[in-house]
Amino acid sequence: MTTHAAPRATAPQALTRCRASVEPALRAAVESLHPQPRRMASFSLGWCDADGTPSAGPGGKGVRQALAVLATEAAGAPAEPGVAAAVAVELIHTFSLVHDDIMDGDERRRHRDTVWKAFGTGPAVLTGDALFALGVQTLARAGGPHGAAAVGRLAEALGDLVHGQADDLLFESRPWTGPGAVGIAEYRAMADRKTGALLGCAMALGPLLAGAAPPVVGALSEAGRRLGLAFQAVDDLLGIWGDPGTTGKPVHSDLRRRKRTLPVLAATALDSTAAERLAGLLGSPEPLSTAAAAAASAIVEAAGGREFTMEEARRQVAGAYDCLESVRLAEGAREELVELCGYVLERRV
Repeated sequence: MTTHAAPRATAPQALTRCRASVEPALRAAVESLHPQPRRMASFSLGWCDADGTPSAGPGGKGVRQALAVLATEAAGAPAEPGVAAAVAVELIHTFSLVHDDIMDGDERRRHRDTVWKAFGTGPAVLTGDALFALGVQTLARAGGPHGAAAVGRLAEALGDLVHGQADDLLFESRPWTGPGAVGIAEYRAMADRKTGALLGCAMALGPLLAGAAPPVVGALSEAGRRLGLAFQAVDDLLGIWGDPGTTGKPVHSDLRRRKRTLPVLAATALDSTAAERLAGLLGSPEPLSTAAAAAASAIVEAAGGREFTMEEARRQVAGAYDCLESVRLAEGAREELVELCGYVLERRV
């Protein structure tokens, strides 16, 4: 396994560059929607306020679209397939966030109301459906001899995403201890489907559209899946210890929702006393108080759940590095992908 320079926490320039190349095409795609879901989609993407007033508010990080563009460049292909892939993936990702917020009951995302909170559940569901359809349509219209294969790859990723989300929802009804408790291997399989599949797809679609060699497509796809597992692990850390002023979510938000996240599952696996204490706090039907959430956070950290999860993220990023070095890629784009992997590992939002 290759050793790389320490990653940096500041956003790499590639994110800004790729966003600049993708956003015009993404805006043009959203503009084709019916006015109602168009406004809600624009709100979700940070382009306008709830009343439709243009906004320079906080949109997404743009990691998926950057991965799509950079992977295409790394495969030695022109920009067009990467932009088409990036637009499709960003639309699908936004659809998944809109629906996830409904399922999880989350009221805040990126320092503003979620779509369902701002516009109502029914309109939010419709907007998610519109984004889903537009993402598939965008990729289908990219055409070329490899268009059908790209749509098939996206459909595969969508199937994984739904499978992973279904598992995540079912985990909520499982006990915290005993034979029915969620294990780390089960959790990792869920995260691979829910998060890894779409990042793997993001890195495969552009090269696939451009006709890159199967070993290159396969290595980039696997790098994306590994990066997705790291991304989810860091998300789990931020869901407990993230700064609300940066993440836009309340402190200890995942604990308050009693989510089965990797730090908590690791703590229960590593320390039986911690497992019993956490089961008592998180298994109670009563709402988790601020003091109880803080106590649970301290138990998880003391039992090693925080460090275990950070080490899992490091291990998955190292695996992504190895995938990028297993095939011949365009050097500049490969280095930008390596830098982006480091940013995912050290991000704060």
